[in-house]
Amino acid sequence: MNSQRIRQFVSKFWKEWRLTVFLVVFVVLPVKSSLADFNWVPTGSMKPTILEGDFVFVNKAAYDLRIPLTRVRLARWADPKVGDIVICFSPDEGTRLIKRVVGLPGDVLEMRRNRLFINGQFAQQSEIDPEELEAFADAVEGERVFAMERLGATDHAIMGNPSVVALRNFGPITVPQGRYFMMGDNRDNSRDSRVFGFVDRSAIVGRAVGVAGSFKINDKYQPRIDRFFQGLH
Repeated sequence: MNSQRIRQFVSKFWKEWRLTVFLVVFVVLPVKSSLADFNWVPTGSMKPTILEGDFVFVNKAAYDLRIPLTRVRLARWADPKVGDIVICFSPDEGTRLIKRVVGLPGDVLEMRRNRLFINGQFAQQSEIDPEELEAFADAVEGERVFAMERLGATDHAIMGNPSVVALRNFGPITVPQGRYFMMGDNRDNSRDSRVFGFVDRSAIVGRAVGVAGSFKINDKYQPRIDRFFQGLH
């Protein structure tokens, strides 16, 4: 009797939900895997650009097209540029990360007192707009130093914390062919290529292009309405 009821339930479920199951398996999952995705950010390694609790939209077709649910590339039409915010996997633990590209294959990188040099040229820094500081003031605590940094054609905010022990000097080092050097915008609190080394091109799976939504993790997940649908740079 029980087995008959189970069969009836399964039959009814399949009749009512088979179209939904088909769409999820053959449409939603492939699109999510190969074309577009969302990335929940639980840490502050990319502050002040990306805050804890941001829900980031990822363009997985920004650089190439892959077989759904795999890293096998079917076509490639672009490569990451200096300044791009990308989703990648760390080479040591395979952890999914969101970081900024600061070094391309062949680039010579050096950092002196938290100032980045690319091929001998200082990545220019300037004062940050006070209005931008106010926009993320609720998510930044304690002593912090802010600046605007130019990487290629991208101007973006960076943050430092002089009171903590951090790796503020390295190099010069040359980025190998087929590899990339990643860093977080929160320069003194980011586990990035300074720790785990260069990231292989195949481990870069998409470009972060905007914040779909944002919620205060430490304040009952209250929404940051002003960050909804903001572009990233």
